[in-house]
Amino acid sequence: MESLIQEFIDYLGHEKGLATNTLESYSRDLKQYYGFLSGDSTASLENASQSTIVAYLMHLRKQGKATATIARRLAALKAFYQFLVKENYVATDPTGDLSSPKLERKLPKVLTVSEVERLLNQPDLSTPAGKRDKAMMELLYATGIRVSELVNLNLLDVDLKEGFVRCTGKGSKERVVPMGEIAISALKTYLESARPKLVTDPKEKALFVNHHGKRLTRQGFWKIVKKYAAQAQIRKEITPHTLRHSFATHLLENGADIRAVQEMLGHADISTTQIYTHVTKDRLKDVYAKSHPRA
Repeated sequence: MESLIQEFIDYLGHEKGLATNTLESYSRDLKQYYGFLSGDSTASLENASQSTIVAYLMHLRKQGKATATIARRLAALKAFYQFLVKENYVATDPTGDLSSPKLERKLPKVLTVSEVERLLNQPDLSTPAGKRDKAMMELLYATGIRVSELVNLNLLDVDLKEGFVRCTGKGSKERVVPMGEIAISALKTYLESARPKLVTDPKEKALFVNHHGKRLTRQGFWKIVKKYAAQAQIRKEITPHTLRHSFATHLLENGADIRAVQEMLGHADISTTQIYTHVTKDRLKDVYAKSHPRA
């Protein structure tokens, strides 16, 4: 089964163009399913039935896995078995009639404009690392790109003269996003007086580098944001996508067209973008309740 999982992962990478993080998630989920099958001497990939899949999902529930995790595992199994049927490795798909558990749609955590300003003002601009951190966070809030897209940017992906950034999102789809003057200024400062001090190899293409002069990782960026959130005394739960969520919410609050926001975020389906309209409605209700004399 391990060789079939690898063949499936290769197929998703080469044929479907899925991102590395997504491929790793599929691989991890399927290997855990394999571990479940291995614990039952009567179960195998070939003779797995709908009851086998249901037993696995119930096993995950007993382990205390969240509904979202179980839904993701089932989605991985569905895609895997569809591949196995297509390639004639198995005769039938045991996941065919199973529907995904209904997910509770959680509203994203966002910062207020003043909280964003406090966060973005934390880096020490007298140091190369501080200038880099300022440029990264300003760019993220200015464009709403994903953290994975941010750390994968190369020098040639940013056009400071025209004021836009080119990034590659999910499914290897490329999009161009405009950025504002503050982000452009922070990037200029970083490129002129900080990046040359951080880079050790003049051939390094990465836009943002760590103290070793190599491309910064998602984990590295996450540590940076958490540090500044603590310094800014922001008590809200911060995630790597908090600035992306805040970018979208603040645009919609100020009257931006939802289709334009969808395009900038790189959402394939507008329903994904519409969750931010719920956030803005909730905030309006909150403002009304606190401000109206008869609320």
